[in-house]
Parts: sequence; structure tokens; C-alpha cells
Amino acid sequence: MWQGTIEKIDANRFRIPKRYREDMKKDGILFTSEEMLPTLLQDEACEQVANVATLPGLAGPSMAMPDVHWGYGFPIGGVAATLYDEGGVISPGGVGFDINCGVRLLSTSLTESEVRPKIRQLIEELFKNIPSGIGSKARIRVGANELQEILSSGARWAVSNGYGEASDLVHMEENGGMEDADPEKVSERARKRGLPQVGSLGAGNHFLEVQRVDEIYDPETARIMGVREVGQVMVMIHTGSRGLGYQVCQDQVRLLEDLYHGHGRNYHSDRFGISIPDRQLVAAPLDSREADSYLGAMRSAANYAWANRQLITHWTRGSFMSVLGKDVPRLQIDTVYDIAHNIAKVEDHAIDGRRRKVCVHRKGATRAFGPGHPDITLEYRDVGQPVLIPGDMGTSSYLLAGTEKAMEMTFGSTCHGAGRVLSRSKAIKSFKPESVIKELASRGIHVKAASPRMISEEAPQAYKDIDQVIEVAHGSGISRKVARMTPIGVVKG
Repeated sequence: MWQGTIEKIDANRFRIPKRYREDMKKDGILFTSEEMLPTLLQDEACEQVANVATLPGLAGPSMAMPDVHWGYGFPIGGVAATLYDEGGVISPGGVGFDINCGVRLLSTSLTESEVRPKIRQLIEELFKNIPSGIGSKARIRVGANELQEILSSGARWAVSNGYGEASDLVHMEENGGMEDADPEKVSERARKRGLPQVGSLGAGNHFLEVQRVDEIYDPETARIMGVREVGQVMVMIHTGSRGLGYQVCQDQVRLLEDLYHGHGRNYHSDRFGISIPDRQLVAAPLDSREADSYLGAMRSAANYAWANRQLITHWTRGSFMSVLGKDVPRLQIDTVYDIAHNIAKVEDHAIDGRRRKVCVHRKGATRAFGPGHPDITLEYRDVGQPVLIPGDMGTSSYLLAGTEKAMEMTFGSTCHGAGRVLSRSKAIKSFKPESVIKELASRGIHVKAASPRMISEEAPQAYKDIDQVIEVAHGSGISRKVARMTPIGVVKG
């Protein structure tokens, strides 16, 4: 269906022109390569990119990052910005259900030769100390008042209660907590789901990986970001807001769905005067009380996620100390950076030669602010924001830096991972967990999972080639390579 429609811009960008459908207000831009394009065109994600281009108040094109694949409303890997004071909207489908699912990278003072002999013991200790799996519950109990503080202040709550260090907060997007969170917009049902899960990894594609630095592309930027040498041990944590975030999204989507009616490609809200081609794209004008409700609840869920990753960081440090502390008294573990990749944020960007306030939806996409931006941690400001893009179990993960090109082309955004090519159900049918574990073990990767099913779901072959994805991100200039890591031990949900 796309033959003759997609236009090549350059080696890493392709266009769905707005003439493709009369309801499109902007073009769709696909960040991909000739090699990856055929697979992408078989995915419904391209149609979703076109759907997003119909939203009111768009400040630029509807964009798909190189890891894009089909999602709810927006594709996963979708980016769109809407004008804050000029008819723009917020769409929960542009954030997703796992609000502030994100990644944290920790640097250690250890080398692979020091960790490898005890990797099995270390992974067992991490698995014991950090709850994972479907329905996993945290090892601490928080009450209603503490949850209120978490929703308001995020990782600051964790650090103030002894779970981490003040330096952790400096090395986190939003310093680990969004302002203008409104916990009162978080339902009782969402709170009940969140109470027992603070400080847990969860399931699905969430993980904790012990990694080795495999290659360094930019030694000076790497040094600034805590990466000193090939063979250095790093830790990557990937999780989000768990059941609380899911419920927040579900609650807010239901409230908005009640304001739309229609069928097929025509859903309309009389209250907002908005028409959309897909019910999953329900949206509210940014100046409406419904938008205020969603953003207040979303920011609260985002804060929950930052607190969650902070607790996991604290227990990761304790696990390393327990297993390796006696052998390596100089053990140091520092937060390099922590970023969100399911979030909407109000930001100022240059559009048509002037600064304008926009609401940037990043769903399965990562902020990639370039050098000099005031929102970047001071020590990284000269080189650009750290960008963390994980692979999955047997594949590489990358540390990159944000760029000026990202600011110009994508509202300071880049991809967030490899992106699925097989559904979870197909992956389960295609890969036996014991075969995946055996193959990874043959490559020196020790895996511990709460469920064999998750091993099959998250088999490396179920994802795009992470190296191809990174080459598009790097080649297009929306982020630049700093270092590559490969796993030596993995904890899966």
C-alpha cells in the first residue's frame, strides 16, 4: 500500500507526505534506513504516524524514530509536538501506559576481570534483593502518606529517606522529579496498585543488566560521562511506573473516550471540536481541565517511576557490596544518567526562527538535548545530554550524546531501544527458553528470570538489530555514539 507514497529525503530519513491523506495536517517523517524500511512498511506503525499527523496544533511533523513499531494510538518510537498556547493538544496515547518507563546507567570502579568470576553469585544476589516478575511486590512497605510524597517529589523522596545519594538526583532528567505533579488526580485504584510495587523491576522488557564496556567511540565525552576504559563494568536498569502508571493512563483514557463518539475513521468530540481517525488517539486541548488532569496525574506517575529506579539503584549498590565489597574495598558505583522514554513535557523550542512553548510527546523515545542546553546537568552541558539506548539480553546497549541536530529536527528527541519485530506471542512460539538461555550462556551471559515465558518473549531475535538502529540515530545526527556495552549478567522479570 505504501509503494509510490514514501519519499526518500536522505540516507536516514523518509517522508509520508501530508497529501497521503486529506486529514493529515503535517508530513510524517520516518528515521530509518533503506535496509530497515521494508520491515517497517509491513508494520502498522506507518499508518499510526499518519494518524498522529492529523492532530490539532502540531508544531512540526509526526515522527517515527528508528526503533519504531506498532503501539496504542501513537506508534512506539513516535514523537510529536503540539503548540502549547495555539490550539495544541495532549494525547495519552502519545505517552503510553507505562508512564516514564525509562533507563538508568550506573558506572562502577570495577573491571570485567574482577566481576566475571562472581557473576553468577552477583546475579543471584541482585535477583534476591530486587523484586521482579509479573505482580512482583517491593521489599519495603510504604503507606498512603509516603506514596503521596513519592508522587509529589519522585526520587527526592527516596534519597531523603536514605536510599541513595544527593549526587544521584543531579544526574537524572528533571532531577528525578517533575514539578506540577498533582497526586490528587491519581485515582484510588492506581494508588492501590502502586503501594506494593515501589522498588520493583516488574516483567516484560524490564531488566537489570551487568555490562562491560565493549567499545569507546568518543574517549573525551565518555570520560566526562564516567566511562574510562574498555572492560569497565556498568549497570543498566530499565523499568517504569508499574501498575500505578498503567492505571493512571487507563483512567485518563476512559475519561476522554466518554467525550468522543463515532466509528471507523471518524471520531469526534463536540466539547473540544476535535476529529480523530482512531479512538486510541483521544486528545484534549492543552488549555482544558481534562489536559490539566492528565498532565497532573502523568507527572505524578513519572515521579513514582524515578523513585522506583532510585530504590533499585540503592539495592544494586548493596548487592555489589555484599558480593564484591571484601575483594574490592575501593568499590564505587555512580549514577551516569537517568532518562524517561514514555512522557510528555512542556518545553521551549525554536520553530520558524522563534522560541515557542510546545508539548512534546515522546512515546518509546528519549530526550536528546544538545550541548549548551540549560536543562542538562552542568558537568555534561558542554558535550550534550547522555542518551541511553538499551538492547535486550544478548545484544549491545549504547551510551550516546544529544546533539544540536536533534534540537533542530526532532524537538531534541531520539530512539529508546531496538524495537520489536516479533510480537510477544510469536516470540513465545518461536523460542524455547532453555535454548535462549543456553545460547546466551555460550557467549558468557548469565541470565536469571522470574519466568521462563519472559525469556522467550524477550529473546534477542524478537527485536530489530540494535546496531542498525544506532547507525540511523548516529547517521542522521539526532544523537552521537559515545560508547557501547555488552551484557555479562541479566536479571529479567
